[in-house]
Amino acid sequence: MKGLARFCFALGFCTLVSAPGHAIATTVSPVTIEGDHFVRAGKPYQIIAGSMHFQRIPRAYWRDRLAKARAMGLNTITSYVFWNAVEPERGQFDFSGRNDVAAFVRMAQEQGLNVILRPGPYVCAEWEAGGFPAWLFADPHLHVRTQDPKFLQAADAYLQRLGREVAPLMAARGGPIIAVQVENEYGSYGNDRSYMEDIHRALLRASLGTNLMFTSDGADMLANDALPGVLAVVNFAPGEAKSAFGKLAGFRPGQPLMAGEYWAGWFDQWGGPHARTDAAAQAKELAWMLGRGYSVNLYMFEGGTSFGFMNGANYQGGPADHYAPQTTSYDYDAALDEAGRPTPKFARFRDVIVHATGVMPPPLPPATPFMQVPSFTLEESASLWDNLPAPIETDQPQPMERFGQDYGYILYRTHVGGPLHGQLYLGEVRDYAAVYVDRQPVGTVERRLKQVAVSVDLGPGTHTLDVLMENSGRINYGPRLEDGRAGLIDPVLLNGKVLHGWQVYPLPMRSPDTIHGWTTQPVNGPAFHRGHFDVDRPADTYLDVSAFGKGFAWVGERNLGRIWDIGPQRSLYLPAPWLRRGDNTVVVFDLQARHRPSVRGTIQATWSTPSGEGR
Repeated sequence: MKGLARFCFALGFCTLVSAPGHAIATTVSPVTIEGDHFVRAGKPYQIIAGSMHFQRIPRAYWRDRLAKARAMGLNTITSYVFWNAVEPERGQFDFSGRNDVAAFVRMAQEQGLNVILRPGPYVCAEWEAGGFPAWLFADPHLHVRTQDPKFLQAADAYLQRLGREVAPLMAARGGPIIAVQVENEYGSYGNDRSYMEDIHRALLRASLGTNLMFTSDGADMLANDALPGVLAVVNFAPGEAKSAFGKLAGFRPGQPLMAGEYWAGWFDQWGGPHARTDAAAQAKELAWMLGRGYSVNLYMFEGGTSFGFMNGANYQGGPADHYAPQTTSYDYDAALDEAGRPTPKFARFRDVIVHATGVMPPPLPPATPFMQVPSFTLEESASLWDNLPAPIETDQPQPMERFGQDYGYILYRTHVGGPLHGQLYLGEVRDYAAVYVDRQPVGTVERRLKQVAVSVDLGPGTHTLDVLMENSGRINYGPRLEDGRAGLIDPVLLNGKVLHGWQVYPLPMRSPDTIHGWTTQPVNGPAFHRGHFDVDRPADTYLDVSAFGKGFAWVGERNLGRIWDIGPQRSLYLPAPWLRRGDNTVVVFDLQARHRPSVRGTIQATWSTPSGEGR
């Protein structure tokens, strides 16, 4: 096959050539199954896909990332849709900005790319609660990923609303969406086929079943969630391709063989090392898969960033396992780094794809400009104690969802009498507690370290006891996923006696604009710190936040994500579209006292060798 015909075959689109090596999509056709292979327009078709999550990427950069996918030789982009981002409050949907899934899908079509959509309702993705909205967990009797009617009703409402956005973009209607996933890796969580069929039917009702549908799981879990008449694909790590495809072929003989996720990289967790994987070994294994005609989805092509408080956490259960929150960066050691720049892995994978297909992809678009920002001081500070909202009275502490709060921090306050020395028992904190007596720090309690208590010494008289809680990321994977409550979930005991009479201060940290009490004098305890820097021509940069302990950072109104000195992440990606010419404001919240800390912008991300211990 030569020339235009071969080019059309490789992309899966009928195209008009506008310049050598470039094409503009004009028509598309669905991908179907005939025997043991995919077919498009009557010819065998191989899906060569890469994952990128549009909600993790600044909208202004979607086109750039999609063009780079084409430049690596991919013909398909795979993306999740994060339910909690598009329905932050029950019944209130937001498909604007980075949530505009239809705009992303249309943009992929303009670039000559297919789209595989993975709408959940559960997605994992190292994303907060695996994509479940926080408001689901306000009902202690609701059970996610089950046939609980309350959960199924909520999930169905989400999928129906999503269908209104993307059903017109299915390949059967001329759009680029060639396949839709049913749930996600459910076999690694349970084995309720009736539940899987409920989700399958919900997708059909949402008009998302007009093309290929598939389930996706590890090789040993396929039998737990595969559905009759629905394609099954397999997920696996480097080094497992031969074994995984062998098990898939044995489980579903005679069907097309596809890697739903080939983990070409890995994510980072707070307190662990920065992921670095073997690009040469992955390229060799990719060549083996493509050479045998298997379809492949690289997870990830670009990881992006879990901006704000959207990182998730793992907790697989068992005596050796523990709560392990992921970093804000989802760099993933992918072919494109967190900022969308090609890594050496990009060239290796492109060469493999070119060799397998015989098609030379278009060139890379121009490189994204980066800039250094000279070190500047955050001159002003404002105490958290001076920025508390009106309290809510309660006899016992309650999880933050019971107060209508989704993410951020929450402060629990009560009064205790002394003198007394003893243990303050907090139970399983969700997820990090800083404890203060009369505004003086006395210790921390971490879910990550399986801590449940801290020692306190009280002198004579009445004292104010504050427990400042951070939701460090709800669990996105494992059996503990079902309980997504954040904050304090157990009674608080002091030397074995339950403490009553609490005041609760929700602190969702939505905007820096309401912070008051700024001063250039030192501020003790948890505080906000503010500074400014000038930009002549906005360009991407990484804010080096090594001067801080634990908290997060805003630039303007954008929450860039979390800061934690245990590493490995010690900088925050700041994209140029979120900057403005002239003055830009940085506000950092830190649990630890700081005076006039400094920040700078760097061209490369800053990573540290973590200690593994919290502070």
